[in-house]
Amino acid sequence: MMRLRTALALAVIVAAPPLLATPSLAQDYPSRPVKVIVPFGAGGPADVTARQIGTILQESFGQPFVIENRTGAGGVIGTQEAVKSPPDGYTLLMMSNTQTANESLVPQRKYELMRDLAPIAPVNYSDLVIVVHPSVQAKTLQEFVALAKSQPGKLNYASSGQGTPYHMAGELFKAMAGIDVIHVPYRNSGEARSGVIGGQVQMMIDAVPAMAPNVAENQVRALATTGKTRSTVLPNAPSVIEAGIPGYEATIWLGLMAPAGTPKPIIDKLNAAVNAVVKRPDVVKLWTQQGAVPMSMTPEEFDKFLRGDIVKWAEVVKKFDKPPQ
Repeated sequence: MMRLRTALALAVIVAAPPLLATPSLAQDYPSRPVKVIVPFGAGGPADVTARQIGTILQESFGQPFVIENRTGAGGVIGTQEAVKSPPDGYTLLMMSNTQTANESLVPQRKYELMRDLAPIAPVNYSDLVIVVHPSVQAKTLQEFVALAKSQPGKLNYASSGQGTPYHMAGELFKAMAGIDVIHVPYRNSGEARSGVIGGQVQMMIDAVPAMAPNVAENQVRALATTGKTRSTVLPNAPSVIEAGIPGYEATIWLGLMAPAGTPKPIIDKLNAAVNAVVKRPDVVKLWTQQGAVPMSMTPEEFDKFLRGDIVKWAEVVKKFDKPPQ
């Protein structure tokens, strides 16, 4: 009996340290640099936003937040890299609705978003803008639709890859407008942007914050924006709904996730820090000027949001006449 009691006491002692260490785990975090994987190219909304937030978090925590661009396969490569990382809070993923769309579009991926990653917090969302190269003989969205219908399969549009918000917005636009425009996927949004500016492709649907400067410099022509109402950044462009396609709406949103198994205290600490960043008056002002709207949720609310977005895009994909390419 004495040996049994001794064994039980030792078991309790051995089991106790991890439980006692949990609060200090979050209290001491981070004690070294944090890597933020951006599965998209440099210069796009996810990259720019990650660097903005990373700079502020570095000031708040006193540790570097290092941005690492891991592009390819429509965000799958970078996401897979995050999934394989240790669940210790020192590798984060800046993701978007690309990842929720890929749950339906990329069945061969080696991960499941909600199984292998843990939600931290959303960051912001932006409307998109439909632009064409100035050489395109269409001054309005209605004229572009008419042009595309008169030349089925002759016009093309750029995106940053399969499953990205720009690709999905393009396929949804094609389906609702009843046009046949060829998808030309690039490796990242910067290359896709250069493609339409250079005239290699006729059209692109891009994030307002990223494309607005090119519109202002007359490098492209804005035909319409994709929110429910006009964009304050591009007020001269009508919404797609206003331009004659009822019910059309598309955005790009961004958020942070971590490898599944990351301790809850660390998730909560990061959530609080990110929510503080997106509520800062200087950040809100900057994003408003760029056409981005801050988002704030708890990890549980973001989890529900992500699951709903996965269902939403699965339903959209079912409505396509053929799988988007």
